[in-house]
Amino acid sequence: MDERHILERISALVEEEQALREKAPSSSPDYEHSPEHARLKRIEEDLDQCWDLLRQRRAKLQYGENPDEAEPRPVKQVENYES
Repeated sequence: MDERHILERISALVEEEQALREKAPSSSPDYEHSPEHARLKRIEEDLDQCWDLLRQRRAKLQYGENPDEAEPRPVKQVENYES
């Protein structure tokens, strides 16, 4: 996946996330068990993976490596990053 496709994917996920957040009644007691909440969590994970892949590609390019060799990392690995 090239940078343009990754950025398009990020844009689509952000749009979907915003739409779900606008509709989601997060104050509802059953919200955490709803399909919308599960989808939001998956979107957040997908976004993290996309941003990570984009950073990997840019780093490879910066250091003279082939950016096409970058691959998405598992959610658990990406989610456990520390700043």
